[in-house]
Amino acid sequence: MNLVEIRQERQKWMTWKNIAPLREALGNLPDVVTEATTGDCVTISSNENVDIVELEKIARLMMPWRKGPFDLFGLCIDTEWRSDLKYNFLRPYFNLMGKKVADIGCNNGYYMFRFLEDTPAKVVGFDPSALFKSQFDFINHFVKSEIVYELLGVEHLPFYEEKFDTIFCLGVLYHRSDPVGMLKDLAKGLAEGGEIYLDTFIIEGDEPYALCPSESYSKITNVYFVPTLKALENWCLRAGFKSFEVLGTVVTTSDEQRKTDWIESQSLEDFLDPADNSKTVEGYPAPVRGYVRLKKG
Repeated sequence: MNLVEIRQERQKWMTWKNIAPLREALGNLPDVVTEATTGDCVTISSNENVDIVELEKIARLMMPWRKGPFDLFGLCIDTEWRSDLKYNFLRPYFNLMGKKVADIGCNNGYYMFRFLEDTPAKVVGFDPSALFKSQFDFINHFVKSEIVYELLGVEHLPFYEEKFDTIFCLGVLYHRSDPVGMLKDLAKGLAEGGEIYLDTFIIEGDEPYALCPSESYSKITNVYFVPTLKALENWCLRAGFKSFEVLGTVVTTSDEQRKTDWIESQSLEDFLDPADNSKTVEGYPAPVRGYVRLKKG
């Protein structure tokens, strides 16, 4: 199946019974002249009147909201993740002006809206979630950007019509049972001279080892490997990267990830051992993220 056929097939996901009401609600959004400010909180304002009560009803249909925050005409969507903290950590290391940029696992597009600050040539998001695509469309209805959102995954990068100068892949690698294969797919999506910004769970240690959770890690069932930085470096070398630069490591805290009334589910505080926050409820080391920059040449 080629990309055209995959796109056509995945467009049908928008008619699923749990997604169709969201798509219908998007058609009821007001058409107003807006101004978008892409600071820590992606903020939308207008001189025209907007019914905030109706707007909130539509936004809450699309819960849970994971990445953000957003402010729409005074309606604050207080997302589970303070994504501005991760963005601001990475911000000193990149310049996207005039570049083709991809965000793999883009969720609702928070980072892509932030990328617009640099006036890139093009921004493309890859995420196979119909819910997150609907959240993106909700926000973009008011931002009115030309961001392209593809219901595709990292495995489609090698066959995509374009190559990218900069690829962001934040919080995806540990969800893959074949991390080296995924890194190879990322490498194939790069234009010559391009770079990748990657973050993933890591564990401490100088040896090239990886934790392999038996059933779940921090109550996340689809976490397969949590490597040391040395193991991550070896994976990247095997995938064909020549440059592996560690930008830093960050312990996940409740300042960054926490329960809000925009998710109605558990969050970090429920994933850690209540008697010892240095461990997950399973007894593994608590979440720490490693941030790296990769280049092929």
